[in-house]
Amino acid sequence: MAIFDNESNIYDDWYKTKLGKHVDLVESECAFNLFKIKKGIKVLDIGCGTGNFSIKLAKKGCKVSGIDLSDKTLILARKKAEKENVPISYYNMSVYDLNFPDQHFDAVFSMATFEFIKDISKAIIEVFRVCKNKGQIMIGTINRESKWGKLYTSKEFQENTVFKYAQLRSIEDFKKQMSKNIFATKECLYIPPDIKEEEISMQKEEELSKIERPGFFCVLWIK
Repeated sequence: MAIFDNESNIYDDWYKTKLGKHVDLVESECAFNLFKIKKGIKVLDIGCGTGNFSIKLAKKGCKVSGIDLSDKTLILARKKAEKENVPISYYNMSVYDLNFPDQHFDAVFSMATFEFIKDISKAIIEVFRVCKNKGQIMIGTINRESKWGKLYTSKEFQENTVFKYAQLRSIEDFKKQMSKNIFATKECLYIPPDIKEEEISMQKEEELSKIERPGFFCVLWIK
């Protein structure tokens, strides 16, 4: 997304922190618990950013194409793919107008991008178009109804970060999209954003899952 041009050089820094590493871990586990991979499948990564999940998919044996609207993040994504020695094709492209033929991909994957897509119905229709019949479509996004959602919709974040452009949603909002094709959902990220660093652990994640609302969820459709 073009609004991330100014964030591109610092985007990956947060994932080097203890909290960032934990978030990446639990969100990745959530996504790949739902998304079943067969070696060699063609996957489209929507909103690939600097290539975090594109690289993970490629290392699992997928043939990955990533799209984003930020040229600067795509430059970083290409450099990271080259460094990791994984073949990934990256394109500057809108999810509303995917320049691919009908039923071109075996699966479509998107993490932490649909927060910045205003018309999710239009986007999902286009995603379904390029996905093969019986293919997987997996979307992971921040849960509006959580402490993470409260943080990102706070005055500070709305005034000073890219989340001024975001529209957070609930899992129910996504369940209304192509509802007959929804195969499964999964939730994660029960640790709150203001947790003390020394308390961050998978054990704490498990404990809080019994009392906190999830900060992130994934929805899987089968076309």
